[in-house]
Amino acid sequence: MELKRVVITGLGTVNPLGNSVGDFWNNAVAGVSSAGPITRFDTNAIKTKVKFACEVKDFDIAEYMDRKEARKIDRFGQFAMASAMQAVQDSGLDFTKEDPYSVGVIMGFGMGGIESFEEGIDTIHDQKLQGLEIKANPFFVPKIIGSIASGLISIHYGLKGPSYATSSACASSTHALIDAINLVRLGRAKVILSGGAEAAITDSGICGFSVMRALSLRNDSPETACRPMSASRDGFVLGEGGTTLVLEEYGHAVARGARIYAEVAGWGSTADAYHITAPEPEGRGAARVMQDALKDAGMQPEDIDYINMHGTSTPLGDIAECKAIVTVFENHLDKLSLSSTKSMTGHLLGGAGALEAMTSVLAIYNDTVPPTINHADDDVDPEIDSRLDFTFNKAVKRTVNTALSNTFGFGGQNSCVIFKKFKH
Repeated sequence: MELKRVVITGLGTVNPLGNSVGDFWNNAVAGVSSAGPITRFDTNAIKTKVKFACEVKDFDIAEYMDRKEARKIDRFGQFAMASAMQAVQDSGLDFTKEDPYSVGVIMGFGMGGIESFEEGIDTIHDQKLQGLEIKANPFFVPKIIGSIASGLISIHYGLKGPSYATSSACASSTHALIDAINLVRLGRAKVILSGGAEAAITDSGICGFSVMRALSLRNDSPETACRPMSASRDGFVLGEGGTTLVLEEYGHAVARGARIYAEVAGWGSTADAYHITAPEPEGRGAARVMQDALKDAGMQPEDIDYINMHGTSTPLGDIAECKAIVTVFENHLDKLSLSSTKSMTGHLLGGAGALEAMTSVLAIYNDTVPPTINHADDDVDPEIDSRLDFTFNKAVKRTVNTALSNTFGFGGQNSCVIFKKFKH
């Protein structure tokens, strides 16, 4: 069968660099770091003494919903709702004019409502210690389940098409986008709201990742701590937020006169089958996922202008991804721009893929490659191929006809999506 064309017609985000798409993009192009001391809880009891993260700032859920209703929703669900509402407004869609069964919602998550889970378990544990009758918040379960984000969005808009969540660690929201792409391509939906959200800057989130030695320990300079591809990198910086993209069937979008940011070209999904946390050292799974995406898009390596790297700033992860890129694009490296925007936003875990897919779309729409910040000329990693252009420290204006967005998750779960400049 002939597959439908899929285009991007709406964007929305709440993330550490900005609570709107415009604010995020302006700060990303300017090379702003969002890292700073953690304000949401006391970090003194954490054994590894990690005291910083990339927090969302000045977010007011009352701009999107009644505060009473908001108390029933975990922070990650609030981020998802806010980003979806922005994206719908940006798209110009009027759901009263749509068949509700033709519009779906697919969101990715890694850890879900972990803050609400902590609070609920603490309450239950305290009651048990005091010999009291155990009572839980009646919204405890709905607040913690990862699929609730999709449910909340579909309920809010009355959308009755496919509604569910994907969870594959840090690759989660890219897998959500892939499912959305396939449903629209197959004609099973006209529109899918898709993306991901995470809010894991909590006691257990910071403690859990830090005892694995996954997080940077640069408490003395948090704003420069995330330094992907630099020799002195020592781990990622935890971020939070939510991002939603509106994926729409081309004919449907054109018929309603929608603004189109970019078109989906292809996707890939593989597994390393190697280790629960470490990447396969030679990047074979990462290379294959990009090759599969190119094949799905009907493209050659030389057709790609920009790669938004997974680029977490971990010693092993960055090297494996660089090896994979060299494997796939070896004869095209002189014309290929790369960057890791996690250097500015931190790592949003299950929300990372959607944010970076949106960044890739904006790079195409604005013909601008955002930078990888926090790199010094004397901090070059000799294990990384010197031919790779990471767009260090300053954004670059260039024609971006195509962009590939990589995401890799614990368990060796790899996914990527390719976008291209829209042409009728």
